[in-house]
Amino acid sequence: MASRGQVLKLFKLLHRTRQEVFKNDTRALEAARQKINEEFRNNQDETSEEKINELLKIASDVEVILRTSVIQAVHTDSDKILLIPRKDLLQDNTPYFDKPTKKHES
Repeated sequence: MASRGQVLKLFKLLHRTRQEVFKNDTRALEAARQKINEEFRNNQDETSEEKINELLKIASDVEVILRTSVIQAVHTDSDKILLIPRKDLLQDNTPYFDKPTKKHES
């Protein structure tokens, strides 16, 4: 059963994620704030437990996608864009080998 506390916790988490993902981009911050508030407001009178759980799942998925897939970019020239990745998006690069190395049999 989805409690009011779970809904509030997810609402706050979405706003914290929004602030981190769209840092220094006032237009994106405001648009995301309005969308989050609008979606929660539109569904605040929902009473169906099944529908509430479905909406919570969608909101949780959106938070994960924002946190793991969105990257900021800034136009630096008419034909150039500077990407600004967050530290939690950066991963160690695994080198590519055309020919796999042979495994030694023991």
